[in-house]
Amino acid sequence: MKLSMLLWLTSVLPQPIADQACLATTVYLEARSESTIGQLAVAEVALRRRERGRWGNTVCKVVAAPHQFAITATPGSYDIANFKAFTKAWKVAGYSMDNWALPLAQRQLLVPHADHFATVAIAPTWSLNHTSTTIGEHRFYAVN
Repeated sequence: MKLSMLLWLTSVLPQPIADQACLATTVYLEARSESTIGQLAVAEVALRRRERGRWGNTVCKVVAAPHQFAITATPGSYDIANFKAFTKAWKVAGYSMDNWALPLAQRQLLVPHADHFATVAIAPTWSLNHTSTTIGEHRFYAVN
């Protein structure tokens, strides 16, 4: 399925299915080759951003914020062809959303306070002077 078609579907799907689709797509694009833990950490960052409201009040708005997640940097013609990886990302997104619906004290957090991440291959300027946690090929930062 083309990314543009999947993103269009999220505009007509009811909540929370639309948010799960946006989160799954983000996990797929950002971390499909990572472990389940790494994928959960990516999902956690997006959900934390939604909770804070600075980037939007839905997961779809958060991950579509300019220059924040791979959804905005990936061409709409990109083919989401690895259905096994997308199915795993869908499950990770669903689990993460269920976890995030719990009271804060009951949530299982992998990267507490992290609201940004980057691959270990780069060191963005915003990452300087911020403590990070590394999971797989990503570093997670508490920037805001």
